[in-house]
Formats: sequence, structure tokens, C-alpha cells
Amino acid sequence: MEPTASTKSAAAEDVHKFTIDVPEEQLEDLRNRINATKWPDREVDPSQGVQLETIQALASYWATDYDWRKFEERFAALPHFITKIDGVDIHFIHVRSEHEDALPLIVTHGWPGSTIEQLKIIDPLTNPTEHGASAADAFHLVIPSLPGHGFSGKPTETGWDPIRIARAWVVLMKRLGYTEFVAQGGDWGNAVTEQMALLKPEGLLGIHTNMPATLSPDISKAIQVGDPTPEGLSADEKKAYEILVNFFATGTGYASEMANRPQTLYGIADSPVGLAAWMIDHDVASYELIARAFVGEPGGLSRDDVLDNVTHYWLTNTGISSARLYWESHLAFFDVKGVELPVGVTVFPDELYPAPRSWAEEAYPKLIHFNEVDEGGHFAAWEQPQILSEEIRATFRSLR
Repeated sequence: MEPTASTKSAAAEDVHKFTIDVPEEQLEDLRNRINATKWPDREVDPSQGVQLETIQALASYWATDYDWRKFEERFAALPHFITKIDGVDIHFIHVRSEHEDALPLIVTHGWPGSTIEQLKIIDPLTNPTEHGASAADAFHLVIPSLPGHGFSGKPTETGWDPIRIARAWVVLMKRLGYTEFVAQGGDWGNAVTEQMALLKPEGLLGIHTNMPATLSPDISKAIQVGDPTPEGLSADEKKAYEILVNFFATGTGYASEMANRPQTLYGIADSPVGLAAWMIDHDVASYELIARAFVGEPGGLSRDDVLDNVTHYWLTNTGISSARLYWESHLAFFDVKGVELPVGVTVFPDELYPAPRSWAEEAYPKLIHFNEVDEGGHFAAWEQPQILSEEIRATFRSLR
């Protein structure tokens, strides 16, 4: 972390405990910066971005009522560790189940997420008997921070793309002594998890994704150029196609900037409100969910949920370092990668696109689980932890 936390740098193959202790002066500086925000005029159309009313409500709550210490106490109580892999300190949460024969599982977050995304699934997965499941469904959980994100180190050289991160995650699981394990992720977490599967490391039994990559080359090319809907698509395929055409036409501005010029985003390192606005405008459905929380109509995420994550980014000064992953990666997010290991897919209705079963079956020849659930969006573990936990259990039950 930046000077906001005390850490021990890992040497060689050591794994060290990691402690979190944010100095009060950094929280005071945060509040002062929020209160000193210079506001623009109001938008003239809601489609122009984060609405002034929403971000001002967020800022008001952040500066006056939000309590980082309340969250920090819960967060710091978890078993945090750090280890150096390929020259970069990797932070991770490691929670072992008390149940015998628990299956090791590594879960990877995305952007603008963090390990905070996964906190709500820790107990359901490690302690399943308290959540309506069997002891046979228990997992040992490893939840790392992506390089440049959260408490992990910030790479000082190029090359840390999802492929390199996948290799690092395999090293991490082996270093922890796990000879057999499974993996899960969405967003960048899916990109990393699929790359792990492509490596076919000894011991990786299968993966689960809540944002699958299922586009064939022809479909992907047509979507990218905005071609009319191809003939012969089923109703589910047509819906997915049209949603993706709209997303690539109107919803990827943030990704384009980070993929091309991430270092230009100095404003999100200097202004906490600027950082918050940048982070909450990830996709329309997620933004609407977050906006409702700040007008007293919370859905799957509360005001504190949102600000726990944004404050975490602010205190670790990872707005720009996390953005560099978009610059590093040259993978097509939604295109078929050729994964041959067993795969489970859960489709959440408000995800960036609803993957049809037909596309998933073609993308993953060893599809062992597919389900379309009724609630949830891009931040599945954060929004709907019970549903995602059930889906993870169902996917990996046959691989134990």
C-alpha cells in the first residue's frame, strides 16, 4: 500500500502476514478534498454521464456520514497476506474452511472492483453449513488483489497482462501448498481465470465465470463494426447481439481511455470525487443500481458498499495503476479463447451481455454447469452473494 498502511515486503518465496492501519490524517485529507470539490454545471441530458445530483449526494454522505473505520475493522480482521511473485508484491486474503476436504478456490476481482467485491461470499463458501449447504460444499478461499490494484504492488515494468497474472496465480496456489484447486472470476477476473485454464496447470480442475467469453470470430467482428443483426440467430442470440452492439457503441468510453492513455487520468489521483465518478460509471445497469442507493432506494449495493470500494482505491492511490491493465491487455474481452477444461457459467440478467446457452456450449466444450439467474449484474459477488455462492457450489460439486 501507499503510506496508508503498514506492510512487510515479501522476499524470495516467503508469505507474510499483511496489516492494514490507515493514518487518521489521510482520512482527514480525504474529507477536506471532498469538501473542496469544484463542481461543474448540471448535465443537460442524463445520457451525458454521472448526474450531478447523484455525485453530490455521494460526496455529501462520504464527507459527513461515511465511516471508513467501521469497514476497516471488519476488513482488517480477515487473514491478509503478501508474497512476491515475478518481482511484484501480491496481496491476498486467504480464508481456510474448518471443514475437512474443502476444495481450494481462487477468486479474482475485476475493475472497478477489488477484493472488497468478494467479502460477502467468504462465509457462504468457507462455512456452507451456516448457509443452507453441505459441509461437502466447503472451499478454502484465496482472494488476491490484481497487480496495481488495492494492496498489491504496482508493476514498474510493462507486461503485466491477464496472461502473466494467470501464471502468477498458479504460482500463488502452488506456493500455498494446493495441489488441486479451482478458479472463479468475472470482468478482468474472468480474463485471468480463462488464461489460467488455457495454461492447463497441473491441479487446476475447472473454472466458473459470471462474465463468459462466448463470441465466435464472425459474431465478434460483426458486433465491433455495428453490423445489422445476422440472419438465423435464436431469440436469445439476437438479444445478446443487440445488447453488445449498443454496449460497444455507447458504453466503452472508460475502457478506451484506459486502454490508450491511462496515465492522462491525473484527475482521479488528485480528486476523490473525480475518482468516484469515474468508477461508478462502469456500465448503465451498475450505475443505475448505485445511483438508487444514494437517493434512499438501495438494491444489491448500499452507499457504504460503494464507498468502501472507492475509499479503498483512494487510500491505496490505485486509480491510475489499476487503469494500466486495460493498456496492458490485448485480449478481446468477449471472444472465445478455446478453454478446454470443465467450465461453469452463470448468466446474471444485468451483466454487460446475457450469454446464450448455445454460445456457451460452443465456447466451452466441457460445459458442466449453465444457469440463468433472476437477479444481479456485473458485480455478482457483491450484489448477490448468496446466488453466486450457490452457483459456485453447483459448478464444482462434480469435480470434487
